Amino acid sequence: MVYGYAALGLVILLLAGDALVKGAVNVSLRMGIPALIVSLTIVAFGTSAPELLISIQAALDNAPGIALGNVVGSNTANVLLVLGVPGLITVMHTSQCDTRSSYLQMIGATLVFVALAFRGVFDMTAGIGLLALLAVILASQVRGALRHRARGEVDEDLEAPEGADPDMPWWKIGLFLALGLIGLPLGADLLVDSAEEIARMFGVPDAVIGLTLVALGTSLPELATTVMAAIRKQADVAIGNVIGSNLFNLLAIIGVASLIAPIEVGPGFLQFDLWVMLVASLLLVPFVFFGRDLGRRWGILLSALYVSYVVIVLT
Repeated sequence: MVYGYAALGLVILLLAGDALVKGAVNVSLRMGIPALIVSLTIVAFGTSAPELLISIQAALDNAPGIALGNVVGSNTANVLLVLGVPGLITVMHTSQCDTRSSYLQMIGATLVFVALAFRGVFDMTAGIGLLALLAVILASQVRGALRHRARGEVDEDLEAPEGADPDMPWWKIGLFLALGLIGLPLGADLLVDSAEEIARMFGVPDAVIGLTLVALGTSLPELATTVMAAIRKQADVAIGNVIGSNLFNLLAIIGVASLIAPIEVGPGFLQFDLWVMLVASLLLVPFVFFGRDLGRRWGILLSALYVSYVVIVLT
C-alpha cells in the first residue's frame, strides 16, 4: 500500500507541475510581466511549499536533521537533478535568460546561510535575519517587475510558447494556478510520507532521510515544473524556478522554522553537506553569465554528480 501512495504522489506532482507552468506563463502574457519574474515568485514559491510544511513539522517534532537536511538536500537536488534531468531530455538555450541579478542574490543568500550555520544553531535571531534578507530581495524583484511594466516591455520569448494563450480568461488561469499550487504540496506530502515510512522500515537516520528521501521528494515539484518548462522551450522559467526556489528554501523555510523552534546544525552539515550545496550553486555560472546551452552533456554531468552525492550520504 505504501508503494501505491508513493506512485500516486508522483502522478499528482507531474500533473500539478504542468498546470502551474501553464498558469504562470499565461499570467505573464496577460500582465506583460516576463516569465522569469513570474517563475521567481508564483512558481518558485508554490513549488517550495512542501519544504516549508515539512521543515516546520520537523522543527515541532524536534527532528533538526530532517528540517535542515530537507533544505540543504533540496537546494543541491534543485541544481544537480532538477536541471540535470531536463538536460537529458532537451536542450535549454539560456543565452536569452536575464538571471544574473537573481543568481547573485541566491549566491549571497547561500553564503549568509552557511555563515549562520557555523553558529551551531538556527535560532530566533538567525530566523529574523533570514526573513529580513528575503524581504529585501522580494522588494527588489517587485520594483524590477514594476519598472518593466511601466516601460511597457513585453517578453518576446512568450509570444508563442506551447500551451500559452494570450486570450485565456482569468478564471481559467486561476484554475491552472490553483491546481498547481494545491496539487504540488499534496503530491509531495503523499510521496514524502510514503518515502519516510519506507526508509524507517530500514532504520535510516533522520539526517540521512532529510538529505536524501525527503529532499528528493520535496524537489520533485521543481523537477516536474522544470521538465515541463524545458519541453516547452521556456528556459527562463526553468532557471528562474530553481533560483527562486533555492532562495525561498534558504531564507523563508529555515527562517520560519527557526522562529518556531531552534534547529541545531550537526557536524556532518558543517563538514560536507553545506559545501556541496554551495559548489552545486556555483555550477550555474556557465549558464547564467556565459549563456551556455544546457544539453545532454551537462545533463549527464549534473545528474551523475547528484547520484554520487546521494551514494556518499547513504554510505
